[in-house]
This record gives sequence, C-alpha cells and structure tokens, in this order.
Amino acid sequence: MKTSIYNPSTLEVEIAQAIENLQDSLQKQLSSGTKIIKIENKIAEDNPLVKLFLEDSDGDPHEVVLKIIQTPDKF
Repeated sequence: MKTSIYNPSTLEVEIAQAIENLQDSLQKQLSSGTKIIKIENKIAEDNPLVKLFLEDSDGDPHEVVLKIIQTPDKF
C-alpha cells in the first residue's frame, strides 16, 4: 500500500486508535501498583499523539507520551 496522505496518515491514525483500545491489556503488563488513569488520543494532529496518564503505587501522577510518526515510503 502506497501512502498518498501524511500528517496524519491513515496508518498513523489506526495505530494511535489501536494503542488506545489496548488500555486493559497494557494495564496488565505494568508493574504492580501502577494504574492507567486515562489515555488521551490526539489523532488529528500532524503526527498523532497518545498520552497515558498513570499513577504509581505511591499515588504519584506520571505522564507518558507516544508520538506516532510514519516515515516516507521507500519504494
């Protein structure tokens, strides 16, 4: 599949949505006591951004940001 539109590309958007949909599965993979409070998905941005809001076992808040960037096709 050749990519005709970037920023965001269809593939970037699908991956961002898939990560958001994996919240329960991701939660099971985290160390004991760390909770995913919410996932914020900014799909419409130039490159989609997925932000995970976490809370550790001490109750401290943390944020992890995933920026999804598709590199140009190499055909």
